[in-house]
Amino acid sequence: MIRFENITKVLGGKTVLDNISFEVSAGETFVIVGLSGAGKSVTLKHMIRLMLPDSGNVVVDGEPINHIGRTALQTVRTKFGVLFQSAALLQWMTVKDNVALPLREHTKMDEEEIGRLVAEKLRLLNLSDAGDKFPADLSGGMQKRVGLARAIIMSPQIVLYDEPTSGLDPVTSRRIDDLIVNMRRELGITSVVVTHDLHSALSIGSRIMMLHEGKIVENATPEEFIRSKDETVKSFLESQYITKKGKWETGLSHE
Repeated sequence: MIRFENITKVLGGKTVLDNISFEVSAGETFVIVGLSGAGKSVTLKHMIRLMLPDSGNVVVDGEPINHIGRTALQTVRTKFGVLFQSAALLQWMTVKDNVALPLREHTKMDEEEIGRLVAEKLRLLNLSDAGDKFPADLSGGMQKRVGLARAIIMSPQIVLYDEPTSGLDPVTSRRIDDLIVNMRRELGITSVVVTHDLHSALSIGSRIMMLHEGKIVENATPEEFIRSKDETVKSFLESQYITKKGKWETGLSHE
């Protein structure tokens, strides 16, 4: 579904992505981890051509997107929903209006149909009672859920998550993890998740790829990842007190 072919990107004289290649298959939850500055968010931006590689090809559904025109690019981008790290809600709009915004901007739906779809997504994310509230009235976790409702309102095939649990307490973080898993199970959505949170990565991921100094040092299932022989991966696991035992070991969370 998404394929990186020998992608290299240099920013400020630093090679952020160094000839990396990988593929994200339809229906999986593909998690990208690594230290700050490893190139995780840069990788995400290449998927929707917010950045162009210096060399190599990005392919979405079999179509190279590096040099396609504006109309074709817009078509490709309709396949994606994005949950930003900050949720990026418009503070002067209610929850319902925030979620409805993509429909009003990119479709010709009437307000009755928009209202029906918004109510459906709010119900899916347990936000039915929050529709008339403003973002400032919501907790951080609720704001992330509103951001997710907006990200899926156009029924995308793929959702990109940029640090979805950043700034949240552990209990709320695990609730966001559960939502990501449910998006895959109930809607068949392909998810690409950038995170520092290894507990989250191991719980939700069907595969985990670790970037370090612009290179891919591991790309494996959670069960394989925690047994990696790569010293960089081992150090990363140990830094978050990950052992070879845990919820991810059962395989139940990402079947």
